[in-house]
Amino acid sequence: MKHSMHAHPTEAPASAGRKSWAILALLAVAQFMVVLDITVVNVALPSIGSDLGFAAGDLQWVVTAYVIVAGSLLLLGGRMADLLGRRPVFLAGLLVFTGASLASGFAATPDALIASRAAQGLGAAMLSPAALSIITTTYVGAQRTTALSVWGAIGAGGAAAGMLFGGMLVTWLSWEWIFFINVPIGIVSAIGALHLLPASGGMVNPLRRLDLSGAFAVVAGLVVLVYAIQGTGVHGWGSARTVLLLVLSGGLLTVFARIERTTGDPLVPPATWHMPSLVSSATVMFGASGILVGTFFLNSLFFQNVLGASALETGLAFLPLAVIIGVAAHAASHLLARFGARAVVVIGLTMVAAGNLLLAAASFEASYVPDLLPALLLIGFGVGLAFVAASVGAMADVRDDGAGLASGLMTTAHEIGAAFGVAIFSAVALGSGAVLATGAAFVNGYSNGALVGALIAGTLALLALITVPAIKPTAAQHISMH
Repeated sequence: MKHSMHAHPTEAPASAGRKSWAILALLAVAQFMVVLDITVVNVALPSIGSDLGFAAGDLQWVVTAYVIVAGSLLLLGGRMADLLGRRPVFLAGLLVFTGASLASGFAATPDALIASRAAQGLGAAMLSPAALSIITTTYVGAQRTTALSVWGAIGAGGAAAGMLFGGMLVTWLSWEWIFFINVPIGIVSAIGALHLLPASGGMVNPLRRLDLSGAFAVVAGLVVLVYAIQGTGVHGWGSARTVLLLVLSGGLLTVFARIERTTGDPLVPPATWHMPSLVSSATVMFGASGILVGTFFLNSLFFQNVLGASALETGLAFLPLAVIIGVAAHAASHLLARFGARAVVVIGLTMVAAGNLLLAAASFEASYVPDLLPALLLIGFGVGLAFVAASVGAMADVRDDGAGLASGLMTTAHEIGAAFGVAIFSAVALGSGAVLATGAAFVNGYSNGALVGALIAGTLALLALITVPAIKPTAAQHISMH
């Protein structure tokens, strides 16, 4: 901060410094809401499904609608912040997110809740990249390092906190409050943003440089693909419904690829696909995120439907998993310096596969500590290793001026992977026993879901062994994941 030339030279810098950290606190609270809403609904799913009359296979859309829209539009949101101005896009995203949270709490039907959750995802896709852009332009040097560390910690801790907060709100109030709680926070944050964030002007005719057609095509293609996968539990992979939806999804994603090759300002520059380390690391991030969020989804139901745990007990049951992810992320920085990204990714994914095999062996008489906790700790530690190592590996072929795109793609892979993880785990579980069932009917599907998680993790480990670079990190190779 520049020193004042007025009569009180020590007061102005102190005041500016306080405002600087007030901005970080504001952005951190807003981002915490966004990350929280990925997992906060998991422990509420049985209550939501029962109260609103969800069909078994449709319940996963309460999670999926949010993360797939948010993930698909993150790159567009970042582009909007650049072209329209960071503060107006942040405020618009915050207002959309807050309004959609209110609508989610008042939703009286499954379709209404799914639609409002998708709207929350739209708000998150604008809010999150605009907030990160404000951080990178507000802070320099050591302050920026501190600010980005806070940002990363929110990403790591928010998902875990969502499980605990969700359990508390459902137990002490009702499931609607997992959404209502965002409303006062959003309003206070918006007021704070108007007072604290610097005005930022946009460009002339910015809409001409927004790849809106590409954004629509990729969102539509991914939603149709998830819808096709979700229905396979009932209709099968070879049914006319599934085949037609897969063909439609393929067509939409092909249109997206064509748009990206021909438009002047693509969301994903075609040259991106010629960076093998970035593509392979994003694939690892996609799969590991899918397994982690799919594990949250299925085990939330297992704890409540099979073990008879309350929503609060379910949230508390996930705390060790959250802690071990943080421990693994810290350990990864030391392991990377010695073994390199490839080895750490492979080790992490092997642990994830082993943890899922243990979950697959769980029976109707399973208990939390002896049967489930060791598996969850294995999965959490493995995912923590894989996330950090993939983030480092992603930067092997990326120049400094491409770090922002690499970070955006890795975050997108994280969000979209979460959507597909829930869809796949739900579809597999539904194929053997309805996901809202209790007892043995659910356990059969749960075991199959865990086996699929092990298969995905094992396949990713083999892919990583071939494609992830064996580089060791430098200071320039760390990218922000949220």
